[in-house]
Amino acid sequence: MKRLSLFVLAFLPSCASAQHSGPPRADDEAPRRTVTLAAQDTSPTPDQRNVVVAASSERRFRSRTDSLEWVSAKEKADRSTGFRLIVSLQEKRLWAIVGEDTVLNAPVATAKGTTLKYGSRAWTFRTPRGMRTVLRKESDPIWIPPDWLYAEVASEYNLKLRKIERGVPIKLADGRSLVVRDTLVGVVGKDAHFYELPTDEHIVFDSTLFVPPTGTKNRRVEGELGKYRLDLGEGYLLHGTPDKESIGFAATHGCVRLRDEDIEWLYTYVPVGTKVYIF
Repeated sequence: MKRLSLFVLAFLPSCASAQHSGPPRADDEAPRRTVTLAAQDTSPTPDQRNVVVAASSERRFRSRTDSLEWVSAKEKADRSTGFRLIVSLQEKRLWAIVGEDTVLNAPVATAKGTTLKYGSRAWTFRTPRGMRTVLRKESDPIWIPPDWLYAEVASEYNLKLRKIERGVPIKLADGRSLVVRDTLVGVVGKDAHFYELPTDEHIVFDSTLFVPPTGTKNRRVEGELGKYRLDLGEGYLLHGTPDKESIGFAATHGCVRLRDEDIEWLYTYVPVGTKVYIF
């Protein structure tokens, strides 16, 4: 096969899910890959106004609705009992609490709060407040990148975006075809031979970033979620990260990242069904 000219563009990792307009959410952290080129507002009650004013003097909120959501979520966390996890988005901390005893106090990274627009779609990257439940736990998790990852890369590098569909070859400008064979994306050359594409690189031809189908190895990323993850549903996770410097900052796409030792503690000691209060 004629070799492609390579131009490598590195980008930083980021996190799981996002609030968006369009199809349902999917998981997420942005992988360490390369690109290879060839809400209704409600009026507060008098009591709520007093609480919000007091809270706003020490904390920063996007809006009055945002501050009221914080008050409501904080009150639920304060009333919680038993073994539970509590996450403060403002303080970037997670606590594991049994009764009135704190058994883990850990720094975390939370969503960066930005909005990505690409074409007719938009994703807002926030960690939602409220009560969630640990639905399942997993070691050595594999991340299946959601659509927003590809939109983010395409937007950053001014690329067009196109999905690859099984059974539908895509003709490239140089006469070759982009196809899916079993669990791999590759190109069929003029010699009719199938050449696999690297699974740890984005697929870019003709100034277009191609989105591999779910179920292919090209749509799987190892290591980006650390050694463990706890699934909170709708694509939101508590998980590890290779990006250690992000801990303590607003840096993810919706998930809550932890240090290796802290996510391992949660995986070991937090049973499925545990309540998680986020405010």
